[in-house]
Amino acid sequence: MKKRLIGQVTASFKERFAAEPGYIILSPGRINIIGEHVDYNDGFVLPAAINKYVAFAASQNTDGQINLYAKDLDESYSFNLNDTLQPVEQMWVNFFLGVLQQLKDRDFAMTGFNIVFSSTIPMGSGLSSSAAVECGFAYALNKMFSLKLTKQEIALIGQKSEHTFVGVNCGIMDQFASVFGKKNQVIKLDCNTLEYEYHKADFKEYALLLLDSKVKHTHLTSGYNDRRNEVEKGLAILKQHYPEVKTFRDLNEEQVTAVKDELGDVIYRRCLFVVREIQRVLDAVAALEANDFVKLGGLMFKTHDGLSKNYEVSCEELDFLVDAVREDENVIGARMMGGGFGGCSINLVKKEAVNGLIERVSKEYKEKYNITLKAYKVKVAKGTTLYKEEHAGI
Repeated sequence: MKKRLIGQVTASFKERFAAEPGYIILSPGRINIIGEHVDYNDGFVLPAAINKYVAFAASQNTDGQINLYAKDLDESYSFNLNDTLQPVEQMWVNFFLGVLQQLKDRDFAMTGFNIVFSSTIPMGSGLSSSAAVECGFAYALNKMFSLKLTKQEIALIGQKSEHTFVGVNCGIMDQFASVFGKKNQVIKLDCNTLEYEYHKADFKEYALLLLDSKVKHTHLTSGYNDRRNEVEKGLAILKQHYPEVKTFRDLNEEQVTAVKDELGDVIYRRCLFVVREIQRVLDAVAALEANDFVKLGGLMFKTHDGLSKNYEVSCEELDFLVDAVREDENVIGARMMGGGFGGCSINLVKKEAVNGLIERVSKEYKEKYNITLKAYKVKVAKGTTLYKEEHAGI
């Protein structure tokens, strides 16, 4: 799959620009084992890069033109390096413009360049294809122009690109996981300090399975930004009662409940979810270290219920997918993953039962919603990397 993707993007580059690409970059999507919607709430998250990628074929040119080609969409976009950059209607272009603007703001010396990109990360499924594009592009420019950016700077540039040119006020998790991923390891990331540590992700007899609902409800962006506003209001109220509190991680469930009436029902439930989810991540790390996958799975189910009932970012289709496996003896954990309102559920399933589970749930889902379910078997993989450099061979 990886070799085929690289072959396709290389061939497309040669066809388009009549030259071999100087660089091939692979930038992975990500999963998050647990810790949803807490990356912008100063919590901890437990993501990992996966073996689905955006591949970039890139080379410098000398005419100051920047030529971008999205192979999967068969769309291109060209502009001059000296142009004033502003968001455009073609949404995918904004991921590139946002990154480039930050590099221009830093006065990096660059020339024009040509890029073709293609992806095996399913778009809109909650696997962070956007972060993979941002970080892969920043990584490519870092290599082409020897900018000497650190991995952390690349992740932060990707995040800011999304804030400024895409209009999603996202946390740092997606970009961090895409850049810092390691094979067979999850990252416990402190979203407040950006300190991180790796934990072994050997799930023994269990496999990671993603079930893609194939729906993406339109209120993802608005709902996401609404949740940010709600928890910010909640934290401000809680800080008035507990002056020592700086972030949600300084709070416990009892403190939140004590202020329930003043918070009001909606903001109370939002804050309760965040405080519980931060604790669940710490419990999940302990479960991983102890190889207690049943405990880990139980925490995943609890996260889903919190996301569905208290944070209200699930949807009917995702709830159906989680409920469909809840009583299955071969599934020890499942939850919706990502921003919500559609996308994938992540499941911990006994390896020998994966195909049977896909078959059963696909049939039930089709009967209920007349939607063809898509399933992805994923493995924990390495972060954004240089696959080929000029004269280095492949």
